[in-house]
Amino acid sequence: MIVNRINSDFRRWRAYRKTVTELSKLSARQLEDIGIAPYEIEDAARGRFRR
Repeated sequence: MIVNRINSDFRRWRAYRKTVTELSKLSARQLEDIGIAPYEIEDAARGRFRR
């Protein structure tokens, strides 16, 4: 049903935004420790990050 799809998309978007927000709070050094560069935050949050 369309309502379920909209709800699912919204939940996924909220999780993405939360991840971006939390990763953005980390310093470049902290991001380096977990293997992410600052410019890779959005890709990591979308699950498209590969090392």
